[in-house]
Amino acid sequence: MIELFGTSVSLSPIWLTLKVALTTTLILLLVGTPLAWWLAHMRSSFKIVLEALVALPLVLPPTVLGFYLLIVMNPHGALTQFLRVFGFEGQLTFSFVGLVMGSVFYSLPFAVQPLMHAFEALPMRLLDAASTLRAGILDRFITVVMPLARRGFLVAATLTFAHTVGEFGVVLMVGGNVPDSTRMVSIAIFDHVESLEYAEAHVLSGMMLLFSVVVLMLVYGLNRRFAVKVG
Repeated sequence: MIELFGTSVSLSPIWLTLKVALTTTLILLLVGTPLAWWLAHMRSSFKIVLEALVALPLVLPPTVLGFYLLIVMNPHGALTQFLRVFGFEGQLTFSFVGLVMGSVFYSLPFAVQPLMHAFEALPMRLLDAASTLRAGILDRFITVVMPLARRGFLVAATLTFAHTVGEFGVVLMVGGNVPDSTRMVSIAIFDHVESLEYAEAHVLSGMMLLFSVVVLMLVYGLNRRFAVKVG
């Protein structure tokens, strides 16, 4: 709890939001990179179905996605029962793990689509040249693909992080509103407004607004530097 502009504000929702956003971003970069690479080079007619499934969170109401996640993640749900086969004994709903899992599903297209577009724009002749020099698959990806697609990685990481910070419907359905446990910033702001605590809502909203502007300025600055180097 800190005092800002004469108003007491809890930092717990902010730290939790940043923790969930960072964890979600790292997971989606690890999972989304091979998925995006596969989709970018897929030639099957089934590709359109997979792309639609990946992009589904863009058009599906967050409460609908949160509702179905709540069903599969409850103590008797299919996902929980599946994880218990591997020794998982915790609770998915109304927990940090549940918040991260819900965020991963909801932010999936924000990580996969920029990476897929970046991979599709790569000149394949460079990969072919690296292959003729006997560079392995991992070596080609690290030394050729990643440097050329770095702007795609930057956009994917930024959009995923920012989108997770601003989540409301999914995290409310899956995580609830448990103080110091699952109450993220968006939920805390809504809670303050609902309680007519406008001063607290103003402070939290202002902090997140300032944070968002700083992050976007940093990203656009780096993006411009990359563009200058390429040019």
